[in-house]
Amino acid sequence: MKKHDSEGQPLLMSTGATDPALGRATPASAPAPPVAANSVTREKAAQYVWAATRIAMGWIFLWPFLDKMFGLGHETASGDAVIHGGNPTDGFLSGSVGPFSGFYHSIAGTDVVNVLFMTGLIVIAVGLLLGVFMRFACGAAALMVVLMWSASLPPANDIFLDDHIIYALLLIGLALVGAGRTLGLGRWWESTKLVQSNPWLG
Repeated sequence: MKKHDSEGQPLLMSTGATDPALGRATPASAPAPPVAANSVTREKAAQYVWAATRIAMGWIFLWPFLDKMFGLGHETASGDAVIHGGNPTDGFLSGSVGPFSGFYHSIAGTDVVNVLFMTGLIVIAVGLLLGVFMRFACGAAALMVVLMWSASLPPANDIFLDDHIIYALLLIGLALVGAGRTLGLGRWWESTKLVQSNPWLG
């Protein structure tokens, strides 16, 4: 049986809340759709893939630092190690070809370039491997690989594209997705007062 108000008008039944301002029931909110289990699984898998990519990129920067610093014999002989007075940038920059070769020849092997190169390698490697200061590390790494790309143009196997550009894109992606938070110290690092005051260090 329908219920009626004092004037004989039928009342509308609702499971929603009553709006005190209007004096009538408001529609109930629809329940949130359940999150599909496979969506959660894909998201988690993606986080681990990005984390693995971050660690791999960290190694790509750590290895040349170790090889050039200590002359481990892969690309750098022991006698050419930095600790033995070797010059880590002279060979590569002296062999530069392409539209920017004149500039690179002029700075090849200089003390400033050597220090910047070796410091950049180890700082970037530590940031990527630990998942800290990711924005800074990934930005610096992307800049470094693009500069290395520009020192030898055109690439040997393409008219313009090579692995340096792919690395730069991957590095940008690592920063955008917060890859340091998985298998890294990114969550802790981003919660520190230093990063809260200087978000660019996140």
